[in-house]
Amino acid sequence: MNDAVFEEKLNELVKEMGALPGPQRDKLMGLAKQTGDCHKKLRSGVGRLQESLDYLRVSVKYLIFDLEATQRENAQLKKLLKEKNE
Repeated sequence: MNDAVFEEKLNELVKEMGALPGPQRDKLMGLAKQTGDCHKKLRSGVGRLQESLDYLRVSVKYLIFDLEATQRENAQLKKLLKEKNE
């Protein structure tokens, strides 16, 4: 279920609760509001998590690039040392 469908269903539920008697309606309206707030927090958390994962992916790619460059440089230096010692 995507965000738009969730919001639509929650709004539909709130409209249906409007026909309930006062105490029941108030309790359910509070729960519906809590549910909406929790959904927003969850969506925000997922967004931050996605950003963190994107950053991690870029960092790992950079580290792999750096490792490969270091390995190439190491191989070249070993080759130079070997040639110098011969």
